[in-house]
Amino acid sequence: MKRSISLTGRRSQRGQGMTEYIIIVALIAIAAIGVFTFFGGTVRGQAAGIAKELSGQSATQSINRAKNQANSAQSEADKTKGMDAYKNK
Repeated sequence: MKRSISLTGRRSQRGQGMTEYIIIVALIAIAAIGVFTFFGGTVRGQAAGIAKELSGQSATQSINRAKNQANSAQSEADKTKGMDAYKNK
């Protein structure tokens, strides 16, 4: 009888640990989505520039696009935002 009680306790602890890992993974995913939203255009522009350079083409346009996206992301990050500006985005 005591043995079955201890197994039940272990199962609930395993479930709790799994729930904590799921919450951590969800928070990391949300943070990654936020970072990609701000810097996605920059990363795409840089990746396009690298691909063009590797193929022997000029990547000046892609590099300039990446710079413009980076400047746009920086100006957006510099803005002071509060809860009142949440709806306005």
